[in-house]
Amino acid sequence: MRIVTWNINGLRSIMSKGSLEKLLSGRYEVVLLQEIRSSGEVPLTIMNMGYLAYPFPARRKGYSGVMTLTLTKPISVIKGLGIGEFDEEGRVITIELNNLYIVNAYFPRAGDDLGRLDFKIRFCQAIERFLEGLRARKPVVICGDFNIARDRIDSSFWDEKHPGLTPEERAWFRDFLSRGYVDVLRELHPGLRVYTWRSYREREKAMRLDYCVVSSELMPRVRYVGVLEHVEGSDHKPVMLQLDL
Repeated sequence: MRIVTWNINGLRSIMSKGSLEKLLSGRYEVVLLQEIRSSGEVPLTIMNMGYLAYPFPARRKGYSGVMTLTLTKPISVIKGLGIGEFDEEGRVITIELNNLYIVNAYFPRAGDDLGRLDFKIRFCQAIERFLEGLRARKPVVICGDFNIARDRIDSSFWDEKHPGLTPEERAWFRDFLSRGYVDVLRELHPGLRVYTWRSYREREKAMRLDYCVVSSELMPRVRYVGVLEHVEGSDHKPVMLQLDL
């Protein structure tokens, strides 16, 4: 099974560029999109390519939102975390397949002035509880834009007052991984310096913000993970995870 996660920075924009259609032509089994910034409408192009689409838009127009595309009908679809302050921003959608859950997540940004840092940490704690509940039943894959650079190797610059680089965000991430979750790319490529986001305005600023994380029992089934550097259309690059399922 090949899973791709991509912050597309606007569904309408990415469709107008033809970038999503080009990606989907690769026939990935599951495609997880973040920051769709739409009301949840599914473009006819996507349906015509054989994908089932499950959107979870934000209540606020033109903001946030996630969408999961799959070639196989899920057993169930779970929209949100069951917590209003997070769910109204359309940040998490989960599909259940025969032998695992796949969680599509768009973590909040802490804000330029760190004004949403507390909100971000509450979200992190809530999604961790949610994942533990799923994992009690089946293994879990969580992919998406975490808006956190895990370590120094994951950012081209370092400022601990910058969103995504704060000690609080990175401490949560370290603790989360210690509970039996694996950052697959870093596990397989410990010294690889690769970024998934680059600033449009300041091209020297780049970070690894997009992750594929698996519960540890799935790690023996991982066959590949990598950033799809050739895919254009967003300020983020997609990440692809391949599992032997």
